[in-house]
Amino acid sequence: MYIPLISLGGYEFLLIFLAILLLFGGRKIPELARGLGKGIREFNNARNAIETEIKEGMKQVESGSTTTPQKSSGDQNS
Repeated sequence: MYIPLISLGGYEFLLIFLAILLLFGGRKIPELARGLGKGIREFNNARNAIETEIKEGMKQVESGSTTTPQKSSGDQNS
């Protein structure tokens, strides 16, 4: 059974917006929105990069062309 933890209507969004407007002022809101947008964009880019890397790894495993990393000469214990 799905129980939404947060269900906000139009009235609640209006109250939240007014509270943010009072706390930060009209000049700071565009700056905050820009920062939030950049953060969301960076998160999505990182998520997509990880998703692509996982898919490529799965394709390599399925094709049987997995390779083990080679130790460099500096990594050997003498």
